[in-house]
Amino acid sequence: MSESEIVAHSAAGDPVEALRDALSDILAGLIAAGCGPHHLREMLWETDSPEAFNLSRHTVELAYREVFAGFRPPIALKPAAEPGLTIRARHAAAQPLPDVTVDGYPLRELGRQYSPRLQADMKALFRQWSRDGAAFQADHAGLDLAYGPSRFETLDLYRPAGKARAPILVFIHGGYWQASDKLQHAQFSQGLLDAGYAVAMPNYGLAPETPLEASLAQSVAALNFLVREADALGLDATRLHLSGHSAGGHLAAMVLCADEAPPIASALLLSGLYDLKPLGHLPLGRLLGLDNEARATRLSPIARPRPPATRIALAVGEAESDAFKAQSAALAATWQTPAPLICPGHHFSMLEGLNGGALLKLALRTAEG
Repeated sequence: MSESEIVAHSAAGDPVEALRDALSDILAGLIAAGCGPHHLREMLWETDSPEAFNLSRHTVELAYREVFAGFRPPIALKPAAEPGLTIRARHAAAQPLPDVTVDGYPLRELGRQYSPRLQADMKALFRQWSRDGAAFQADHAGLDLAYGPSRFETLDLYRPAGKARAPILVFIHGGYWQASDKLQHAQFSQGLLDAGYAVAMPNYGLAPETPLEASLAQSVAALNFLVREADALGLDATRLHLSGHSAGGHLAAMVLCADEAPPIASALLLSGLYDLKPLGHLPLGRLLGLDNEARATRLSPIARPRPPATRIALAVGEAESDAFKAQSAALAATWQTPAPLICPGHHFSMLEGLNGGALLKLALRTAEG
């Protein structure tokens, strides 16, 4: 199989920004060649500061995942005299796609339908979310708590000022189970804090290194930790609410179905993935092991009975793809909940509605019954 090389360079002084810039250029080169991250074969990172770009650094790993998620070929770091970062990425040539139709979509269109990143400039979005989350965290007296032993088993807890035993809303972030971080979503807590809710934002182990089953178990563990520690943290464990966005919406829906989860009063599921079987036909799904149809079915909330004791609402962005809208509509029909709220914005910008507008109103109405 023939291979080609793409070369990108960034002179940005901050390693995270340099990595975002160079990797984004590599991705653009892959797309221009008709390829994707699954075509990567190896990378060489040349830099005058190799220690700053070591993938063992959490910020560097997250910056890599922002662009290529869980697709990671062998990566070598090489010292160089030239300032900045140069990345040489070798990739295989694109191959013709099988003539297969899934849910009415040819494979190429199926990939577009399940690629919300096409709706936004992801480099700009992650940069802005990182800045906004850090600014929010700096202005709020949040607690960084460990709910388990691994490095991803932590959560940030923000509590409303002057309120004892506040109700709790747990928000599970998205990122196709492979990317992003609690810090990049902290800013979406403000509306709920103003309404008197404590907001907990857990991290979880990222795929493919962490299987989806383990990420689900960690999400359940985060809720159980908050219930167990509620008195010490000034929380009301009898008023526990759950939300999640995208892959986090999937995890939140699966938590509702988990026998080990504590009682959850309400759930707001935001543009989630509830039937994982279509993903098994895509490189992303194969990376996650969802080409095993039996496993994909076990991990699909739509294949589970509706959790009877929880008030449930769904929402999706008006600029979402048809497939994402259909995922929410199908779960609403199967679980016999109200039709999903159609929010302003695309897959990512819809989250701004948590700080004011119809989405925040839906969250509060669902929580308060």
